[in-house]
Amino acid sequence: MSEPTLTINGGTASDEELVALLVALSTLAAPAEPLAAPPTSRWADRARGIGAPLRPGPGAWVASGRPH
Repeated sequence: MSEPTLTINGGTASDEELVALLVALSTLAAPAEPLAAPPTSRWADRARGIGAPLRPGPGAWVASGRPH
């Protein structure tokens, strides 16, 4: 059996103190940098479906039906 990592020798800790200790220790165990998300394929990219920006003004209604 291995040695314990943390030993409490005496005293009484409140619930809040124990929670603060656990939070502090869990931040030390967290990875240094977050994992990168896998790249999104162009097929699944939602920005692909967005067309040209809208341009309000005279003739915009007629121009909206024309291909760019």
